[in-house]
Amino acid sequence: MLVPAGYHVTEVKAVTIEAMDCGGKATAWRETVIQLMDGSAEEAEAGFMTNRKFLAIYDRAAKRLPVQDAAEVRFEYGNSYTPALQYHVTHTEMLPERMIVHLHTPGVQCKAGEACGLPADKAAEADCAPESGCCTPQAPISLS
Repeated sequence: MLVPAGYHVTEVKAVTIEAMDCGGKATAWRETVIQLMDGSAEEAEAGFMTNRKFLAIYDRAAKRLPVQDAAEVRFEYGNSYTPALQYHVTHTEMLPERMIVHLHTPGVQCKAGEACGLPADKAAEADCAPESGCCTPQAPISLS
């Protein structure tokens, strides 16, 4: 899916996340979230946002927000057909007339299991001592 021409950068967010995983390990990290929104039909006719305009918006936000160079950058996008999600950047592709930022959908992970060296597909099945930082599977939780 391609974000259509005419989109807007509606927000640049400097986000601090403080979390505790299922193994009881507390961590904190920074992310930068760039929110995109579809534009009008007239704006779409004008084409895609230029790198210069994007960087002007980003630089203005970075002067006033605690944006960190080392923070992961995510793009938040949704429209009337798809829910807004924060997508991860997989890579960028430089073409003669444009730069394409490739995104992938977010997922969940068992950070405690991964910290114990388990592969991502087995991390949720970790059965270690609590003090090891690995999580023991719990009974399923029903969210309604």
